[in-house]
Order: sequence, then structure tokens, then C-alpha cells
Amino acid sequence: MSNRDDDLRDELRSHLDMATADRVSRGEPPREAAAHARRELGNVGQIQEAARDVWGGRWILHALQDVRYARRDFRRNPGFAIVAILSLTLGIGATTALFEVIAAVRLRPLPIADPGGLYEIRLASMEGSRGNFESWYPTVTQPIWRELSARQQAFSLFAWSSADAAFDLSEGGETRRINGIWVTGGFFDTLGLHPARGRLLTPADDQRGCAPRAVLGHGFWQRAYGGDPAIAGRMLTVRGRQIEIVGVAPAAFHGLEVGRSFDVALPLCAEAVLSADGKGRADSGTTWWLSVFGRLKPGWTIDRATSHLAAISPDMFKTLLPAGYPATSVEKYLAMTMTAVPGGKGLSQLREAYASPLWLLLAIASLVLVIACTNLANLLLARASAREREIAVRLGLGASRGRVIRQLLTESLLLAATGTALAVLLAGMLGRWLVAALETTGTPITLPLAVDWRVLGFAALLAVATCLLFGLVPALRGTRVMASSVLRATTPGASAGRQTVALRRALVVVQIALSVALLFGSLLFARTLRNVLTLDPGFRAQGLVVAEIDSSRLRLPPKSRLAHRQLVIERVRSIPGLAGAASVAVVPLSGSSSRNDVWPERDRSAKFNTLMNWVGPGYFAVAGVPFTAGRDVDARDTPGSTAVVVVVNELFAAKLGGAAAAIGRRVAREANPGNPEQTYEIVGVVKDSAYTAVKDDPYPTMYFAASQWSVGQSLQLMVRSSLPAAATTSAITGALATLDRRISVRYSIVTAMIRDMLVQERVLAALSSGFGVLAAVLTVVGLYGLVAYSVARRSTEIGVRMALGATRRNILRLVLREVGVLLAIGAAAGCLLALSAGRAAASLLFRVTPYDPAALAGAVAAMAIVAVLASYVPARRATRIEPFDALRME
Repeated sequence: MSNRDDDLRDELRSHLDMATADRVSRGEPPREAAAHARRELGNVGQIQEAARDVWGGRWILHALQDVRYARRDFRRNPGFAIVAILSLTLGIGATTALFEVIAAVRLRPLPIADPGGLYEIRLASMEGSRGNFESWYPTVTQPIWRELSARQQAFSLFAWSSADAAFDLSEGGETRRINGIWVTGGFFDTLGLHPARGRLLTPADDQRGCAPRAVLGHGFWQRAYGGDPAIAGRMLTVRGRQIEIVGVAPAAFHGLEVGRSFDVALPLCAEAVLSADGKGRADSGTTWWLSVFGRLKPGWTIDRATSHLAAISPDMFKTLLPAGYPATSVEKYLAMTMTAVPGGKGLSQLREAYASPLWLLLAIASLVLVIACTNLANLLLARASAREREIAVRLGLGASRGRVIRQLLTESLLLAATGTALAVLLAGMLGRWLVAALETTGTPITLPLAVDWRVLGFAALLAVATCLLFGLVPALRGTRVMASSVLRATTPGASAGRQTVALRRALVVVQIALSVALLFGSLLFARTLRNVLTLDPGFRAQGLVVAEIDSSRLRLPPKSRLAHRQLVIERVRSIPGLAGAASVAVVPLSGSSSRNDVWPERDRSAKFNTLMNWVGPGYFAVAGVPFTAGRDVDARDTPGSTAVVVVVNELFAAKLGGAAAAIGRRVAREANPGNPEQTYEIVGVVKDSAYTAVKDDPYPTMYFAASQWSVGQSLQLMVRSSLPAAATTSAITGALATLDRRISVRYSIVTAMIRDMLVQERVLAALSSGFGVLAAVLTVVGLYGLVAYSVARRSTEIGVRMALGATRRNILRLVLREVGVLLAIGAAAGCLLALSAGRAAASLLFRVTPYDPAALAGAVAAMAIVAVLASYVPARRATRIEPFDALRME
């Protein structure tokens, strides 16, 4: 390139020399001849640039020059560059992070071979199912699974479950749990998975009465065994049994339950072998716990397969009808039908719980992105107006119009590229924070997050379009304006047209409207969180600890279990610092529940539904639930007692005429599988309290005396303690060890359980508030820039007004009046948008109306305060303009 430049300079010099010599030969003086020759040739620099463009490749050098110039210019104006880049970074980063989480939870298929070919085979409706439900998802019983796999011909099937698969690896004392799954032999092969080490389970490993074998999850293999390549053949202790490890699952596969990772996979046959009674759920026709998946066999279509499942269902359920099934549900059971639905995205409780909140947060983040782009547009328009003089000088010195436009566009694209690059880093951090925020105590979430280039590309494209549109329009306008008119203007940007000013005002109005809507949403969710936090659950949660005690390793015979249970309870009650302990079957707010229909004895027409629990003596005192009538269950209530007794809550008693009328009444309960219809005597009435969730309305509830029911080898104790939680759990573990070191125990802190139940409300309140504040800050920047720009343009007008007698207060009112008009228009539009958004979020609110007037007024008031603060400084600056100086500049 340097040789070409030298040749070009030599050629131009030779041309000038010849032209000068020709004029000298015609009689012109040498100096005048040289000047005339240079004027005829024209601008040497432009000629050189044009020649280089013809050679090609110069665009790269020009681009690098433009980038270097843009960087120098940004260093000279760091405030503009920082605000512009941060606007894009925050808007793009927040949107991308939320879409990453949504994609991981809802959109991304499982990391298996051909996920689109995987189907879930489930009941079309579970209305006829009765018994124990041990999964959050639609499930079948193990007898249904065996009959289905034997009868159907359309699918290569497998079954799996995570129910009761939190395995304890300890030999006693406080539990050390890992997440497991039960799988049938065809699980891994049908999914098309290959082992990272050893081998995976096969049908040969899943035979009734099997010697259990295990496949480790890749993450657990790394954490617990350091990635030992010789892991196959080692032993793992599960529920006191030695199980051979045969292999490790692939790294990318975490199971079919999105958000939950498994540590160990055991064959389905191992469930009976590892159960306390050696039978497990293998033959239970009323325990619903297995999910069934499969792939179509060659030659089958999904429509044909679905028809096939419907055809075999009637005879299958007729064959499987359990003995003693409740008569009221037999007809519905026989009418149940199997069907197939797409299963390539797996199952997910996280998906069901957070689908609506995540989409709503994505919409909020998108509004923030729009505000960020609007703010950037305003900044670029202001910057273009302020640079009119610079552009005019460059044009006057010979720069081409295209060259100036290209420089301005390069600056815009550099802003977009820098903001997008930083947004990628921010999205990763925000995504990880959001996943961590959704986790609850002892329940980690496994979500492989990856930047979704579709949404990142869309957001970056929006930013680039904003930069180009609002950088190109002023550039085109600036290069069309006569240099003389710009240079005559005394105030930077004073030559800007009304269209530019109107556009900037419109952009600020858009920012105000969107900010009002976002602030309204943040106030709605903040009030929702406050309402939930101030709810009275009906019991005293502070100081309550739940101890889940497992004595199954002791292999106690049924006759000894009640005495052992009483011994455990008394040993725990004797611990210094503990105010009490009592057994409970369903821990309040644990998410578990049991319910059935009941009616006053001999009046079935008055049937109503009730929740049920089984408690020991002293439970209500420990929980802090007061009695309003009658007595507690106590030592009189034994299996041999004349009457089976219950305590009911006030809402249950109201069905019978009130607390006083309910005492001594008898109620009948609908038959359950394995439990015939039975009557109970009400001996006490307690205050209403929360059962399943804090936000649930009170529901009729009956509490059975646990001592009158069969006793298993596990026990849940509700313990009230004045000690710190760590001291309480340590003391209970030590007390149990004095009985037998094989007894294991797991703890839950009730206050932590309540906190976990409010994760959705906390995340919505935190993120919506953060987005609302961010939107307000961006609006402050836009409004401040507009007012400052307006004051600069009208400095002469302000000087004239002050010369004619206007006071500083008049000038302040003049400037703020413009802000007030923009605020009024933007707030009105924002209120309409806010009310529409409130209706969309109605299902996520608690005791707050989607059109809450207090929240709406708060949002508008907050925006008004922000607007006044943003405009006050430039407005005060306007009042300090000296009339003489303003008129002299004019």
C-alpha cells in the first residue's frame, strides 16, 4: 500500500509540475501559474482518497480509522458512552437471562437421541383414581404398568419414578440424602443413552426379586467419587443394603424431570427389595407413582397408537379393578383410558409452578429493553444535535457526506456491539441468580443454562436498529444543513428542527408511560409479598422443628412398634430446652395432603369434603393451635377404645352447627381403598390453621388420634424448642443415638418451610421492583437530557423574557410546564397500559386487585417525583441565564 501511495503522490506532483510549466510557457509568473494549477487539480486529499477507493481494500482501513476515532470520541464524552452502553447492557442482559431460564424449563428438549420421538403414555383423565398419589405428575400403578406393557404393541415402553427415592446413605443419625430414581430395564436403551463409564441398566437387571444394581448420575460420580474411572464394581450403601455400581450416566443427562437431577438410578425391582416389608408397591393397585414413556415401533403412527391404547383400555381396567375399590369410584375407574402425548421435553414441577411468572417477567424485561432502546435513541438524537457544528466544520474542510455518515454509523454500531457483549456476561450472572433464587431448602435446581442466540440476536438487532435509525436520521439531516447556518448558530444544537424536538419529546412520553406501568406492577407484587408475609397461619411457626425419624433398620415387628414410638417421643421430650414434642402425619405447609368426603352420621345428603391429619397427644399445644371446645386426643384413645375419635377445626364444626353443637357428634367418612366406610366421634374443636399452603383459605379439617391407627417404622415429630435450630437438631440426634445408633433422622425448620413457600412472591417482587427502578432511572436520564437540551435551545428566548421583566420563578415555571405536559400525557398512557398489565397478572396477586388504586396512584406519584427531580437541575440552570449575555450571543 505504501508503494502505491508513493506512486500516487509522484503522479500528482508530476501533473502539477506539467500544468505549472505549461502556464509559465504561456507567460504567467511562476507563483501564479503554480496556484492556478493547484486550483484546477482540486483537493489533493480527496483525489488520493478516491484513488485508494478504486484500488479496493481501503474500506477495512477506513473502518479501523472510524472505530479508533469513535473510541477517542467516547473517551472525550465518557458520560454519554457509559449511559448508552449501560442502557443496552441492562436491557439486553435481563431479557436474555429470563429467556435462558424459560428455554431451559419450557422450550428446550431433553438431551437424548431424537427427543421429538419420545411420548408419555398417561391416563387421559385421573378422575377415577383413588388411593395414594406419590407424584406431582399424572401416574399409573405398578399393576397398570405391567398390564399395559404386556398388552400394547405400539410402543417400546419404560417406566420410571422419583417417588420415595430420596435415599439415605448414612448408617444412622442425621440423614445424608441423595436423589434417586426407579427405572425399568429399558429406560436407558429406549432413550438412546450411552454410559460415561461401565454400563447402564438393562432388562436383565430388572427382574422381580432382583439383586439391585445402580447407575450413578454423572454429577454425583464427580462429587462423591472424584470421577474415579474404576467406579464400576464398587459398592453403594442404600437403606442399609450394599448395591453394586455398574456404571455412570452421560454428563448431559440429568433425568426426565427438568430442574431435578438424579444421583443414582435403581431398577424398579429394587423398590420391593429395599422396602421395609419386602413387598413395596409392586402389587398395590391404589398407589399411583409410575410415569410411563416410550417410542413408537416401526410402522406405527401416533394416531394409530393412540387408537390402539384406547381400544385395549376397557378390558385392561376391568381386569385390574382392585378388590375393595370404593363403590362410588368403580364406574369412573372402569372408564379410564390410556393416551399418548409428546414427551420430548420431559416432566417438570418447576415448569408447572413458574410458567406464568417467568413469562410475565420476560414481558417486563422486554419493556425495560424497549425503554433502554428509547433512552439510547434520545441520547443519539441529542448527541447529533450537539455535533452539528463539528459536522459542518468537517464538511467545510472537504469531508464527503458519505464519509461523515459512515463515521456516525460506526459510532452507533460500536455502542451496540459493546452493549451486547457485556449483556452476554450479565445474562449468565442473572440467569444463575434466578435459578438460585428459585431453589428451596434442600432442593437444588439443576438447569443447564445456555445463552439463547435467538433472543440475544433479536435483542442485539433491536439495539442495532435503534442505533442505526436514530444515529442515521440525525446524520442525514446534519449533512444536509448548510454549514453557514450551523456555524452562525450561537448555541450548540440551536439549528435543530422542530421534527427532532418533537421526536425527542415523543420518546420521553413513551419512557414515562412504560415506567408508570412497570412501577405499578412492582407495587402490585410488593403488596402481594407484604400480604403473604403478614398472614397468620393459625399456629406459631417460630421455634418449630420437624424431625422425620426412621427406625426401619431396626426391623421391628408390628407388635413392638407402638411401644418403640412412645419411647422415642418420651426420649425427645426429655431433652432440656424443648417445650414439647408430638407426632403428626401431615406436616402443615409441607405440600402433602390427604382428603376425603364426610357427612353427619345418617345424613349422607349433607356430605362435604375435608382435609385429614393424624396427630398424637399434645400436638395442638406444640403447634400453638388453641382449642375452642372439647379436649385433645390423649392416652384414652387407643386401638381398643369404644369410639374412634377426631378433633375438627372451626370451619368443620360450622358445618355441624358450631363448636358447641359439634362436640359429641358422629361423622362418617367415605370408604378408601383398603379402608371401609367408618364413623368417628368428635371430641374437640380447634382454631382454623394453614394446612397445605400459607395462601390457602381455611378448609374443613379433621385430626385423627394417631394412636388408634396402625403404626409404621417411621415417625414425624413436631418439636417446639427455645434453643437455636442447630442446637435443637444436635440434641435430638444425640438423644436418638442413645436409643439405637441405627435410627436416622432428617430435620425441617418450619420458618424455612414458610420462606420456601414464598419463593415465587419474593422473586416477582424483587425482579419487578428492580426492573421498575431501572426503568425510572433510564427515564430520568432521558428526561434530564430533553430538558437540558430544551433550555440550551431556548436560552435566547429566556434571556429576552427576563429582559422584559420575567422573574426567575416565571422561568422555572415555564420550563417545568413543558415537563408537566409530557408527564401528564405519559402518565395517562401509562395508566391504561398498567391496568391492562394488571389484569394479565391477576392470577399471581394475593389480596390485591389488578386495578389497585393505591398502587396506581403510587406509580404515578413516583414517576412525577422522578420527573421533577430530573428536570429541576436544568430548570434552575435556566433561571441563572443572564439576559445581557444571552442577547449579546444572539
